[in-house]
Amino acid sequence: MQSSRPASPPRLDDPAAATLCSQARDLAEAGHADRAAELYERVVADAGPRYRAQAALGLAVVRDHLGDTAGARQADETAIAAADPEFSPRAAYHLALLCEKEGDGDAAARAWQTVVEFGNQRYLGAAHHGLARLAEARGDDETARSHWQYALNAADPQTVADAAREYARRLLERGAAAEAAEVLARGLAAHDTPDLRLLLGAVRVEQAIAEFDTALAQQPADPHDTAVARELLARLLAVRGDSATAERVWYDGLTHDDPQTAAEVRARLRRGFLTPDPDVAAETGEATFWWDPYLEAAVASDTTPMLAGELFAALSRIYALLAQADSAARVDAALAAALQVVDDYVWGAALRDDVHAQTGRTTTGLD
Repeated sequence: MQSSRPASPPRLDDPAAATLCSQARDLAEAGHADRAAELYERVVADAGPRYRAQAALGLAVVRDHLGDTAGARQADETAIAAADPEFSPRAAYHLALLCEKEGDGDAAARAWQTVVEFGNQRYLGAAHHGLARLAEARGDDETARSHWQYALNAADPQTVADAAREYARRLLERGAAAEAAEVLARGLAAHDTPDLRLLLGAVRVEQAIAEFDTALAQQPADPHDTAVARELLARLLAVRGDSATAERVWYDGLTHDDPQTAAEVRARLRRGFLTPDPDVAAETGEATFWWDPYLEAAVASDTTPMLAGELFAALSRIYALLAQADSAARVDAALAAALQVVDDYVWGAALRDDVHAQTGRTTTGLD
């Protein structure tokens, strides 16, 4: 039986291969991707395993830049096969991202698993992060949780922060605010960043909403406590963007069976409202303004900016119409058109009634 022939030595020694890789990288960074690819291909064909892996990874990046995804994946596979402890796991990392970009989840999972098997601590956390994302996409929450925990224990602080950010967001979307807070605490311990702080603030808002909701469900005996809980719950719901639920929280308080509680809630809803002059109120018997119901409804539904916009738009139209009365003959027509502007708004009839009450005559005769 003949013995197998020894492997032929590489045609490029390591110094020459290193020089070509450096030249190829410079060409790629200068925008000469095609020429860079040629040099990388030469190293892949003629160098030993170390520089073959490095060149194949460089070739994968260049081919990806040129839009040759299939060629890039093939080059990554070549780099992985070289079994270099540094460049092979990096190539598997690059391959996983390529596969994810193409929507090939199975191939991406295999590539991430290859990164894990190489055992390079620099890339382990990112690999588990990728595997966690893919498991979440499959609906495999238990596997995802395991990979998230590995990612949160990574050696690289930035990797931990990235994993904490994404995992906490997913937990928050599922309503697991307490667990999200714990995950963010681990991320912040590794790398304190503004975006993690911002996300932690959002988690705290969700936790506060849950606490105020629970407090109301327990039906506080003190009307003041009930009103405080309703106001804070409604305002936080509005901050979250859930205006419909916020409006319902206000409405339930305003129509509370206990008159004192309802009054406390209304006082909090009307915080900052303009109040009539006491002397005028005593004379007219009017303790509120005609616009108060509309303003209360706007605050409760978090649509105050919309109401303000309507009022300014109406005022602008009225002013523009009155400005057209540049002669005595046009005064009546301009005034009639201006008075009709408010008919386009839900609060228009109330304004007409108020004017009628103040002047003792209807405005319809002027339309």
